[in-house]
Amino acid sequence: MIDLHTHTTFSDGELIPSELVRRAEIKGYTAIGITDHADYTNIEHIISCVSKVKYLEGILDIRILPGVELTHVPPQRIAPLADLARKLGAEIVVVHGESPVEPVRPGTNRAALEAGVDILAHPGFITLEEAQMARENGVCLEITARSGHNITNGHVVQMAVQAGARMVVDTDAHAPGDLIDSERAVQIAFGAGLPLRKAEDIVWNHAIIR
Repeated sequence: MIDLHTHTTFSDGELIPSELVRRAEIKGYTAIGITDHADYTNIEHIISCVSKVKYLEGILDIRILPGVELTHVPPQRIAPLADLARKLGAEIVVVHGESPVEPVRPGTNRAALEAGVDILAHPGFITLEEAQMARENGVCLEITARSGHNITNGHVVQMAVQAGARMVVDTDAHAPGDLIDSERAVQIAFGAGLPLRKAEDIVWNHAIIR
């Protein structure tokens, strides 16, 4: 299992990074991204703190990618903030997409795609044009396990398939019970409308982590 969208006590998660990583290892994770919610007010603090969890890589059998999820950042500020995140050491940059269950500012999806971030999380009713932009700019579209955000998984899959965009399955985990194994990830992708073999391919041959 590879999951590049999770949260800790550095934003609104329940676990400190070391416990999150250990619980993920027990679930069979081979890689995890710790991507706490960030904007211009806290990005330096989050990346500085979360990066320290890399010490576990020499002890536990799991790859750890410190990063951020840029959340409710005005679209015109996403690209420079994504650049800053990478300069500060973020190994994975996620943008909180236009989920229909939160008041995300219109234009966020497009701004994230134009910025070439790694993952556009729960992009809601993404357009075909935006999905094509994701393909062109190498941005992965997220199929999410998160309740609420997942109501548009089927639509996201349809747009991604038509556009030829890459997809990843993430949990957007905030609590221990949110972590899943690879079999569950396949079920989520399959349930979103992908053929079973394609669902397995997305989970077992990850688009970002090889």
